Amino acid sequence: MMVLSQKTIEEILNSLDKSIAELAKVVLENIESQNNFQDMENFLSSQYEIRLQNLLKAKNTDIHYLESGIKNLVIQRKQKILEEVFNQYQN
Repeated sequence: MMVLSQKTIEEILNSLDKSIAELAKVVLENIESQNNFQDMENFLSSQYEIRLQNLLKAKNTDIHYLESGIKNLVIQRKQKILEEVFNQYQN
């Protein structure tokens, strides 16, 4: 497994942020009612995980091989992008 630099991790996370934001726009346009909010949250969260795993796999690594500081960064970025999406949804 390859060790990723901070710059590479940032590039992956930036790409992932853009991808999830675009996906959220599509989901928000097609959501039928506010009762689906929890479903949307679960969907976007799982898509974040899947897409992250795919991006890491392309770099010949896995989330399990990242150091704890990088894992914390990933968690923080995931929370941040999902909060931004949900704030847009509520407005």
